[in-house]
Amino acid sequence: MLDLVIRNGTILDGTGAPGFSGDLGVSNGRVARIGEVPEAGRTEIDASGKVVSPGFVDPHTHYDAQLFWDPAASPSNLHGVTTVIAGNCGFTLAPLEPGDAPYLQRMMAKVEGMPLAALESGLDWSWHTFADYLNRLEGSLGVNAGFLVGHCAIRRAIMGVDATGNEAEPDQIEAMKALLAESISAGGLGFSTSLSYTHNDGDGTPVASRFANHEEVVALCSVVGQHEGTTLEYVTDGCMQGFTGEELDLMVAMSRSARRPLNWNVLTIDSADPDRYRAQLGASERAAEHGARVVALTMPVLVGMNMSFLNYCALNMLPGWGEVLQLPVPERMARLADPQTRAHLADRAASPDAGVFSRLTGWGGYRIGDTFNPTNDGLAGRTVADIAAERGTGHFDTLVDIVLADELRTVLWPAPTDDDDESWRLRAEAWQSEHTLLGGSDAGAHLDRMCGAPYTTAFLGDCLRGRKLVPLETAIQMLTDAPARLFGLRDRGRIQRGWRADLVVFDPEVIDSGNMFMVDDLPGGSSRLFANAVGVDHVLVNGTPIVTGGRMTNARPGTLLRSGRDTDTVLVG
Repeated sequence: MLDLVIRNGTILDGTGAPGFSGDLGVSNGRVARIGEVPEAGRTEIDASGKVVSPGFVDPHTHYDAQLFWDPAASPSNLHGVTTVIAGNCGFTLAPLEPGDAPYLQRMMAKVEGMPLAALESGLDWSWHTFADYLNRLEGSLGVNAGFLVGHCAIRRAIMGVDATGNEAEPDQIEAMKALLAESISAGGLGFSTSLSYTHNDGDGTPVASRFANHEEVVALCSVVGQHEGTTLEYVTDGCMQGFTGEELDLMVAMSRSARRPLNWNVLTIDSADPDRYRAQLGASERAAEHGARVVALTMPVLVGMNMSFLNYCALNMLPGWGEVLQLPVPERMARLADPQTRAHLADRAASPDAGVFSRLTGWGGYRIGDTFNPTNDGLAGRTVADIAAERGTGHFDTLVDIVLADELRTVLWPAPTDDDDESWRLRAEAWQSEHTLLGGSDAGAHLDRMCGAPYTTAFLGDCLRGRKLVPLETAIQMLTDAPARLFGLRDRGRIQRGWRADLVVFDPEVIDSGNMFMVDDLPGGSSRLFANAVGVDHVLVNGTPIVTGGRMTNARPGTLLRSGRDTDTVLVG
């Protein structure tokens, strides 16, 4: 008798091949039968009218902390995600030196939007090595999870407070290489780093990895190449603004030094600036000519996110805005009330220096969320353009007036400026490139600002009933086998006999993401944005249901993915 049989479904195996009707049998956590399954199962699922696919792989998350208090990795699990990759952007919670937890907590709160109260109360911070950290998670996970080793933690462990503001000495680089090797030997999936201007610590100082010279970065990448089943991840200014020749040279050197693929996050595509995206993909093509592999992560949906003039958010990344928005609130309000300051901010936001953040500048499309002053009563849910027309004022002035009335507390929901037909045509074009991979959800991060985890179901719903930019079997491959092969995930990403039974059963008639809403379920009384899935009936990890009837179970069958044991080498060059 089989452990589980899924009957009468349309099976899409993840390879991009057309679906076929049949049954699927599971035994000992692996796919045992495909097609007609005469044996009975201890548990049987009738998938008539449903699609059976491999579990989805999210290649860019920040679940490093959340998995301690939420091992289910919600809401990703509800949306069919069975494997997550964390430790991205150079940020990990280990190695951790004694006394460094407060610094790391404040850094993660700043760069990744994890509530400080949750970080302080939801983890005990008692680990030291990367092995200690991984061992704390082993055996407790609802999904499969793998972790890159972050440059910032490695640098801080070796250099202490000098990691911020200083280049490393040769002996310190050698010590970092040894610590990285130890961390990867313990199971780390590779190395991640950030040289991006968007990443600052809790004190507003550039994070430690931003002070590394290129020799240090390439030296650490060489360590990755000495271990099986490893990879690289990288963030730099060019991810937002277009790569310089120096940045391209570094990516090539990193990939060649490790002899591994390098992925970067995140490629945004806007018909208002098509040359930037084509130049960024062109960088991957030129990298390939030099024996390197550079892959751009790009999202197949536009993720809604809220903004605020009170708290740190993406608006701070607009050129010239950070120096105003970081002022004490009274001084900030005085500057925002000044016509000259407003004109300066509007001009700088409209400049080419804004890069990808220019998509935040459609002021009239901003929808007003929560308000706090009686003078703003009745504005919630309305667009700034509508209010401006009523008042006879400009869009930007109207927006700032509303914010000032609320003493900056107004919750704002921008409408992206790149939701036009041509931008979507360009995205579909980019998805066909071997140099792109769907991903970049940031699940587990920016918890009160955005919820990127549902991109899988939102994308499938769009493919089936919306823009229909790619066939369903191709969309499934893009969410399953494609990321699994980039990361070398052993026996995952396809429905194949003998492979791990990471599976999703969904209704193609209705699959989608539900609306976002706030839930108060984080440690320390913090809140986060959440979205339920629509039409996802069952999700299995290693043959065990983690979602049944659309609801989470308490099962914890996930594997802590360790390099070399659970991953194969994807060799470059």
